[in-house]
Amino acid sequence: PVLRLLEAQLQDQRREHEEKMEVLKSEVDSLQIELEKQQQAFLQTLQLSPEAQVEFVLQQEITRLTNENLDLKELLEKLEKNEKKLKKQLKIYMKKVQDFEASQSTVPAERRPHERNMQVAVQRKEKDFQGMLEYYKEDEPLLIRNLIT
Repeated sequence: PVLRLLEAQLQDQRREHEEKMEVLKSEVDSLQIELEKQQQAFLQTLQLSPEAQVEFVLQQEITRLTNENLDLKELLEKLEKNEKKLKKQLKIYMKKVQDFEASQSTVPAERRPHERNMQVAVQRKEKDFQGMLEYYKEDEPLLIRNLIT
């Protein structure tokens, strides 16, 4: 049984290795094709007049920038889609917080001593702070609720 298990693991590793090799071989082939295209383009530009070389280089740069812009537009669309999703989640969480607050308002004040103590702590002298905020870990849900509302 142990020998069969080891043989099976060895076969799995061999199969993974062969798959990785195939992927790498295809990458090398595509890079070789791209290199050949670039070499041919370079040789063609050497045969052109200086003005034509400048025009060719400009055309290449325009093509590169166009492709880069398309990639950036695609990324922007992904980010906008993610932003919409996060806004929806925020609305859901805000609704949950409001529901939670409504349920907490029905609980008598005696059962919420910690929250009452927090109100006292918050009412101390106001200072002009900029930047970081210091709080206790157990007060984080209350802080988040106050920030949202």
